[in-house]
Amino acid sequence: MEKATFAAGCFWGVQRNLDKIEGVSSTVVGYCGGHLEKPDYERVCSGTSGHAEAVEIDFDPGMITFEQLLDIFWQFHNPTTPDQQGPDRGSQYRSAIFYHSEQQRQSAEASRTKCEMAGLWPDPIITEIVAASRFCPAEEYHQKYLEKRNIKISCH
Repeated sequence: MEKATFAAGCFWGVQRNLDKIEGVSSTVVGYCGGHLEKPDYERVCSGTSGHAEAVEIDFDPGMITFEQLLDIFWQFHNPTTPDQQGPDRGSQYRSAIFYHSEQQRQSAEASRTKCEMAGLWPDPIITEIVAASRFCPAEEYHQKYLEKRNIKISCH
């Protein structure tokens, strides 16, 4: 098993999208990329913690590669809007790939370049590609939020 960590706006919709992928064994929503030791939802939403709403993914590289996950990541959000996805605004909604190895960093950068060259969006991609810092799982009520409430729509 390997890990990947993506931020692409509201983590509820990101988790829902990733949970549907064959080869993804588990997902956890949480906070990554900030400076607080123990972030919570209220502090992250205040914009003062530096954290992004993120999803940590455990996946089987024999079934799906990191590169394939990246292809999916680019498809379910807008990587050109700084600190915003849809109606959600704030630095916690930024687009980011938190890499766990040098190979992941290289793959993420190559994937971003490929998307930029393809001209998939009219504006430049602003997705951060940064080393994964400590991932802090979100409060239990956020885990599988849409699924628990039988909400069929997603913010993505």
